[in-house]
Amino acid sequence: MTSPAADSVRPFRLDIPQQDIDDLHDRLDRTRWPDELPGTGWAYGVPADYLRELVHYWRHSFDWRAAEAQLNEWPQFTTTIDGSNVHFAHVRSPEPDATPLIVTHGWPGSVVEFLDVVGPLTDPAAHGVDPADAFHVVVPSIPGFGLSGPPADTGWEAGRVADAWAELMGRLGYERFGAQGGDWGAAISRELGRAHPDRVIGVHLNLLPGAQQATKPTQEELDGLDTEEQERALLSWRRWSEWSREGTGYAVLQATRPQTVAYALSDSPVGQLAWIVEKFQEWTDSSVLPEEAVDRDRMLTDVMLYWLTGTAGSAARIYYERAHTTGRAALPTEPSTAPTALALFPAEPQLPLRHKAERTENLVRWTEFDRGGHFPAMEEPDLLVGDVRAFFRQLREKG
Repeated sequence: MTSPAADSVRPFRLDIPQQDIDDLHDRLDRTRWPDELPGTGWAYGVPADYLRELVHYWRHSFDWRAAEAQLNEWPQFTTTIDGSNVHFAHVRSPEPDATPLIVTHGWPGSVVEFLDVVGPLTDPAAHGVDPADAFHVVVPSIPGFGLSGPPADTGWEAGRVADAWAELMGRLGYERFGAQGGDWGAAISRELGRAHPDRVIGVHLNLLPGAQQATKPTQEELDGLDTEEQERALLSWRRWSEWSREGTGYAVLQATRPQTVAYALSDSPVGQLAWIVEKFQEWTDSSVLPEEAVDRDRMLTDVMLYWLTGTAGSAARIYYERAHTTGRAALPTEPSTAPTALALFPAEPQLPLRHKAERTENLVRWTEFDRGGHFPAMEEPDLLVGDVRAFFRQLREKG
């Protein structure tokens, strides 16, 4: 039997000791820089001149205390679920009949992803929108990531996290709720709806794992599609091929040797910064620099949550768990019955196909946007919020 203390919800406030900030600054001052081939741009990784300038900004201009204060504007808590500490923000709407909604980040993201969307979601009236579109928003840190800290055991893959989220929402008094996510947050939200359809009102995703064209489509496959979907299948395959060839090194390493990479990322803040900022550059709707799509301070706040909590390695383990676990943790083959919406942003590396998505999801909404990428809550918060509102309004009106 679980003791009362084991499932208690404890208030949390972010308060990083100054000595940790001083240690970061000391390490940044003593960075040992590698050489670089001239004229290679981003082809070999993060360019040294860009990273040097970003590190100088991080050391001398970035204000962690301001970022910390902004995060502390959210009511935050921790609780223990399935033996693991879970950190989360719980921002209730002023509208008593608001829809409960749990939103989940991915890698290399964090709860920082949602700083610009929680306000509009919880208080639409303050943003000139119908108060019927309000949500009570729960923003958890995945076990192993950031303020949840490292879990004590193995097996924390998407399915186990989804079960933990169902437990968390129950502890908060939400028997029925919606889910939203991208990246690992999409895998977790999708599994939450699949495994707990009696409790999940609807699932809103901005990425759908497994709906891409991973192999060159055969002529027989193409003949079964209309012209638009044929073109999309070819584009999805070309994008997947490019991503598989040039963009999966981080995933292979984290899925096979997360402990090895953890030593480097936990010891070098510049290493941690480069590991993350490369993905913001590659996966956002930007032409050269990630700051074209994502605010620089917001990106550094995200990096800080990995650095200050020492969770580079434990966050990487979710890749290992998915790659090496069978049974409950394996990618599910049963279709989801939860009503599902998919929001598509053009710079997302993994381009889904509608006919594939309809095989595995109860797809009731499909929205294509003309801008945005892998981190829409940071890149295009208004577009994402608008689509989330429209999806759950659609479900309410349907009854």
